[in-house]
Amino acid sequence: MRGVLAKAVALLVVSGTLLLGVGVPATAATAAGVPATTTAAGVPATTTAAGVPPTTTAAGATAATSSPDATSSPAPTSSTAPTSGATAPGTATSASRTGAGLLPADGRAWYGPDLDWGADAPDGYAGRLGATPSMYGVELDYPFDRTAREQYDRASGAAAAQGAVLVVTLTPTQSLASLTRDDARAAEKLFAQSHEQYDTQVLVRFAPQMNGTWVRWGQQPTAYVSAFRTLAGVVHRGDSDAAMVWSPSYGAGYPFGESAGRLEDLSAVDVAKADTNGDGKLDAADDPYGPYWPGAGSVDWVGLSMFFFGKGKSTEAAGRDVPLTTNEAPTAGEVEARFDETWGYQQPQTEGTFTERFATGEDRPMLLDTGALYDHSLKGASQLEVKQTWWRQVFAAVQDRPDVRGVTFLETNRREPEAGNRVADWRDTAVPGVAGSFRTDLQATDRFEGGPVTDRVTPQDGAAAISQEYETGGDQMAWIVWLSAGLAAVFLLSGLVGRLLPSWRYPDDGKPGRDLRLDLFRGFIILAVVITHIEIGGPYSYITLHATGAITGAEMFVFLSGMVLGMTYPFAIKKFGEWVAAVGAWKRARKQYLVTLGVILVVFAMSFVPFLNTDAITTFTDRGTGTGGVGAEGRVYDLYPNAMQLLAYPPPWFAIKQFLLLEMGPWPFNIMGLFVVLSLFIPVFMWVIRRGFWWALLLVSWGVYVFQALNPEFRPLNSQFEAVFPLLTWQVVFTHGLVLGYYRRQVIGALTGRLGKVLIGVGITGYALFLVYVWAGNQFGFTPAPFPATMYDQLYNTAYQRVDLQWGRLVDIAFFAIVSYAILTVFWKPIAAVIGWLWIPIGQASLYVFVWQVFFALAIASIPGVDWFNGWIGFAAHTVLILLVWYMIRKKFLFSIIPR
Repeated sequence: MRGVLAKAVALLVVSGTLLLGVGVPATAATAAGVPATTTAAGVPATTTAAGVPPTTTAAGATAATSSPDATSSPAPTSSTAPTSGATAPGTATSASRTGAGLLPADGRAWYGPDLDWGADAPDGYAGRLGATPSMYGVELDYPFDRTAREQYDRASGAAAAQGAVLVVTLTPTQSLASLTRDDARAAEKLFAQSHEQYDTQVLVRFAPQMNGTWVRWGQQPTAYVSAFRTLAGVVHRGDSDAAMVWSPSYGAGYPFGESAGRLEDLSAVDVAKADTNGDGKLDAADDPYGPYWPGAGSVDWVGLSMFFFGKGKSTEAAGRDVPLTTNEAPTAGEVEARFDETWGYQQPQTEGTFTERFATGEDRPMLLDTGALYDHSLKGASQLEVKQTWWRQVFAAVQDRPDVRGVTFLETNRREPEAGNRVADWRDTAVPGVAGSFRTDLQATDRFEGGPVTDRVTPQDGAAAISQEYETGGDQMAWIVWLSAGLAAVFLLSGLVGRLLPSWRYPDDGKPGRDLRLDLFRGFIILAVVITHIEIGGPYSYITLHATGAITGAEMFVFLSGMVLGMTYPFAIKKFGEWVAAVGAWKRARKQYLVTLGVILVVFAMSFVPFLNTDAITTFTDRGTGTGGVGAEGRVYDLYPNAMQLLAYPPPWFAIKQFLLLEMGPWPFNIMGLFVVLSLFIPVFMWVIRRGFWWALLLVSWGVYVFQALNPEFRPLNSQFEAVFPLLTWQVVFTHGLVLGYYRRQVIGALTGRLGKVLIGVGITGYALFLVYVWAGNQFGFTPAPFPATMYDQLYNTAYQRVDLQWGRLVDIAFFAIVSYAILTVFWKPIAAVIGWLWIPIGQASLYVFVWQVFFALAIASIPGVDWFNGWIGFAAHTVLILLVWYMIRKKFLFSIIPR
């Protein structure tokens, strides 16, 4: 009978602890069992795909099919081509929005690179340049296939992280005539999605250089204009705020050599359009721009491709069959002459300059795409001389032309027919000396506006959104109040039970060794974390997600880890000596670090497996409850920035650095970085503690905590965990755990003495009564003097934010630790009999469980067709996973690899 009674009481205590214990703040989700953004969890995103390496596309093949409906876009205001009629880089000025979308500040122009996204990324470019550009270019296949969509998602997220405009060059992979309105709608949907998530400004450069012969969509005026208008009509009616850019190539050399007989392949309409002087021939006397003009109603920006191919003479313009034999610097005044339409033409242009006709004449901002080629296999002028001469001429020409509002510089290596099909270098930042000169010359002009020019949305913002949750409609504070009151009542009851049933107490013999109470408690904590991260419905997740307890799993996990290490580390010193123990601790930190890198890489590799939904853990969708507020709701954060660059050969240093410094990784695993860093300091901290200077250690710890509170933007590391678990803030929990673990016997002795019991009882009861008092004032409409009447409404957001470990959270750590320890001490035997077999081994291998929960979350997210929010299914799945991890621990599965 006594045993039955013990088990019944144990069941009640366990149930009460679950309900009153470690809860994770819920969001505005109201349905039971529906996962919400929490302080320890995120929401799997489905809008950003990952894991497909980008490619630099070549011109697509053409195939003739039906033309899109001519009514698919608004009629242009003009159907014929018109005739004539600095802040330092990195410093943003105010921009404005017009019919062309966001524009630079008056008198300024944006600048940035056209990147090879397969081998480079914005972080790498900005690092090499030493400044933040205001725009980035990406080239994508059109219509969008899966790869192109993934490339766009990656590019838009990377540009948003720097607050830059994104120039999207769409290169058709099928005939212009076969492009449909549905293709345009799919593109607009993607543009609108990124605009909603990041407020990104997109400039859509459709099928540029369409007047050339080197692109497969070239010199097809009728089909080109129709395709452009179709896309423009859909974009203009959509919600993306994207701007359409019409961008031919500079006209010198038109019709660019291999055009003899081309008229024979054109329709009668195209013949009439291309043969602008009506002489029956397509030659240098014809207008290189006008036949391809879609009309002012379809064009928001005009653009021009103007490149230097290393041929200094104007008679050797791009497109002519003249071999490149030496590297030559541009001749003086070449760029100016190109803007004047006088460089390289065989016959004078009578229609006026491109700028006069299409920028000034149509009142459109102009986007210049430019760059200078250099062939490292040839002799002649130096790379710096060639490129600096060119960009200085570009800067001077742009300075005098206010219509130019953006300049993109080609930043890639690629094979060029102009260089005998050898690899030519267009990059301005690959060599530090060239990059430094480029930055210096940029800074010497006041024409260019650096970034950010839009709101920055960084991976660190994503990590912060995962964890920091504000009061947004649910009454989280009420849960804290009444759960604290309930725990305080159980604490007071435990004193009575301890006197009546002393045989239930934990058999503490006072000798050093493992404390099974802490192991059981850690088992409970880590299971709460696992259940939270595996976002499915059921009673388990209802408890951890919808009942905001007195504390969350993360800070108690850190505190208990410090406490256990404080208890066990002295044994290593006693057995092996202080130095050997320190080396052992550092080896353990090294193992944790290598395992962390391994998990990051394994998850990244798994992103290439088609049926695995790695987006569930490598991206995060903002619910509007993080530091970005409601306005950030819907944003999709890529938590693996520049991971694709790790596949480049050789991988760029900026990507390696981000990987090694844990600036990427799955969101359920980000706290691991904090443990790695803290583990490095264990020998130093314990050296100080063992010499009796624990008070000095705590004093420094609190000083660092206050410094971080006063300087919230300061981060010693840029690791992903810093946005969720700031090192200088969270170290205070770990440090106190170390000290309390080392002096556990003395602390317990002091707290269980007569004075200690009185003080603890007063503190626990007083804290609970304070919360109830403030709650009652709000509930019943009186001012809880001496506190302000608005205190309750503001309390959660000003005292209980987890990322910053505000004072309410710190009090709750002590409150919950004391109450839980007392409950486990008094009710130990019945609790251990009911649940100890499960929680104790899991608690003893909590780090091992934490590693595996990443893959459990991925597995669940990758199983299609299951109603995971069904309570019974969720209950069964959580139960199976908990028992599975317990069985893995019993069998010591991969214990030699994964730290415990």
